[in-house]
Amino acid sequence: MAPKTTLNADNLAALGAERLADLLIEITKGNAGAKRRLRLELAGEVGTGDVAREIRKRLSAIARSRSFVDWQGRNAFAADLDMQRQAIVGQVGPTDPKAAFELIWRFVALANGVYERCDDSTGRVQSVFHTACEDLIDLSEAVEPDPIVLADLLLTALPDDDYGHYPALISGLAPMLGTEGLQHLRAGIAALDEDVSENYALRMALEEIADAEGDTDAYISQQSDLARKSFRGAAEIAQRLLGAGRLEEAWAAINAPDEDDRGWIPYEWEVTRINVMQAMGQTDAARAFMWTCFARSLNAEHLRAWLAGLPDFEDVAAEDQALEHAQGFESFTTALHFLMTWPAFAQAAALITSRAAEIDGNHYELLGPASEALEEKYPLAATLLKRGLINFALKNGRVKRYPHAAPLTRV
Repeated sequence: MAPKTTLNADNLAALGAERLADLLIEITKGNAGAKRRLRLELAGEVGTGDVAREIRKRLSAIARSRSFVDWQGRNAFAADLDMQRQAIVGQVGPTDPKAAFELIWRFVALANGVYERCDDSTGRVQSVFHTACEDLIDLSEAVEPDPIVLADLLLTALPDDDYGHYPALISGLAPMLGTEGLQHLRAGIAALDEDVSENYALRMALEEIADAEGDTDAYISQQSDLARKSFRGAAEIAQRLLGAGRLEEAWAAINAPDEDDRGWIPYEWEVTRINVMQAMGQTDAARAFMWTCFARSLNAEHLRAWLAGLPDFEDVAAEDQALEHAQGFESFTTALHFLMTWPAFAQAAALITSRAAEIDGNHYELLGPASEALEEKYPLAATLLKRGLINFALKNGRVKRYPHAAPLTRV
């Protein structure tokens, strides 16, 4: 049995309601967030309408505010936002879904103004709004709003949406919008005095509408020549054409970018190209391309797919070939990451000892765990990694890393 001094619900309840009330008044002095939470709970005792009124008041205050929220106030601000969101969903939603839907719509509408006056470098505030968007979709299913009314709500919000929340809602709201709502929304966007090609939210909305209706050509029509020749854009187009069974067009689309461009090539483009080749019956060519993709990136997913297509007993020699290639890969850091995560510790140790001069001690997130994993069986390799970490911290004056580097000097 827990001691009576342990902080748990039973021990606190034993203090009695009056004593707990006094403690709450004392503890919440100077804590605006805690006071708002208590007001919501008190309003809940009166009824859903009172909770909704408290939430509206707070949302209006947030909308009016112009003060900047720096990194020191960010967590408290995010917690306040999430408290309002949870109250909408958990307290208002179960008994009055229509009021909850109206409130969550108002909540999501705060995003633009909030982002503009908040240091959200960690993405914590953004995650609250993303969750609110999911809540909005759930509440719309409960409310079943009129499709035209819902489309008009989106149409009002889209032109000034700088962060893409509303276009992203369309796929989730598509069942409620139906054909009537989607067509009304598309017509409304076309009627706006806006250059859609210059408005990210509107262009994205038209893409979402096209996907919701299964209209591949409408989706493609929204893509600029530059987008069609980009790796990501080509992959998106080819995936839709492949899904529609238009293989020749998918092949042309996926090959629109210049593969000889030595910049970074997205995995999604490579996988889509492989899928198109396989759908066209180009099995051998697809396997050859898998190896090409692995050889230039050391992406483990490509290697797994390549090995999976080999006959029994041939995969061991093929894996050895891949690991040998990795040991000679131009980027030491990429090679080490691949060998440690495959995992192939013996080859990783050989890489470290043969290319010790290339160890980049700045990659503590890789070198630290790798040295620990190798320490028992490959102490020399582990020591070389530790030395790389220590040397980098000392040579570059990374004072904050000294406490982490010091234990590495112990034998």
